[in-house]
Amino acid sequence: MTQRFDVVMTSAFLAEPAVAILEAAGCRIHYMRPYPSAADVAARTAEVQAHAILTRQGPVTVLSLDASPNLRVIARHGVGVDDVDVAEANRRGILVTRAPGSNALAVAEHTMAMLLALAKELRPLGHAIAQGGWRDPSGRVRDLAGLRLGLIGYGDIAQKVAAMARAFDIKVSAWSPRLTASDAVTVMPSLAALLAESDAVSVHCPYTQQTHHLIDAAAMAQMPKGSFVINTARGGIVDEAALHAALDSGQIGGAALDVFEGEPPVADHPLRTHPRVICTPHVSGVTAASMVNMGVMAAECIAWALTGQSVPDARIVRG
Repeated sequence: MTQRFDVVMTSAFLAEPAVAILEAAGCRIHYMRPYPSAADVAARTAEVQAHAILTRQGPVTVLSLDASPNLRVIARHGVGVDDVDVAEANRRGILVTRAPGSNALAVAEHTMAMLLALAKELRPLGHAIAQGGWRDPSGRVRDLAGLRLGLIGYGDIAQKVAAMARAFDIKVSAWSPRLTASDAVTVMPSLAALLAESDAVSVHCPYTQQTHHLIDAAAMAQMPKGSFVINTARGGIVDEAALHAALDSGQIGGAALDVFEGEPPVADHPLRTHPRVICTPHVSGVTAASMVNMGVMAAECIAWALTGQSVPDARIVRG
């Protein structure tokens, strides 16, 4: 098909099935280096006079919205849209879409891997072995059966985490402002109640103004001493300075972070090398299957929008 539309891809890779969908719709794809700045995305959008932005690793701000009068759709390569100025895009009549459920299984698996690693002391024990040591009499590997896991948010990912955790006889509870009842988990009446009754807390809520630093020093002080914090959602939900202090004091026994407030974190970020922290580089949703799922769903939204077809309401984001 003759190429009629230009699409900016804010990373260097898009799964082949997604590429095929865009090319079949007459789109030319313009890739970018990983983690471009907002200014970089805007510059690329202006350079090609883009009709669409498929955003994976770069913020889409008003700079990009101003950059091309052709811009008609911004498709998120994933679920969270905190790096897109949704309200301003909506105001200008620019469609914003996401890919709900596309990486839920992958993120849930990663969350469980992190919980298992924390409970079984895999990092400190591995470090001791690497340094020539053996058992530390002060160490304590925890049982999974009976461990109390608190989920903040209860969407697709958290529900899959809950199902996996129950297979280990973990006691699962959840809190969300919109969650009132569930047959699968114990619903807590407040965030404070969840924190107080959780040996491990896992974050699965969107990043918004209301959830910025939701897990701060006061929140961690409410948790049982020595409990765990796991974040595979967005970095800004956890106050990293407060977490560092809580780890050093022993109030928090360990943390597992796939996301950071600034990505990538600075080279000397103290949580990178903290002995009680497991870090991964925002890869919980980056598996072979999820990359195809996210890419295809985003590409479909762009193709449909640019060729005059309807986009499923569940994929449309309104701010």
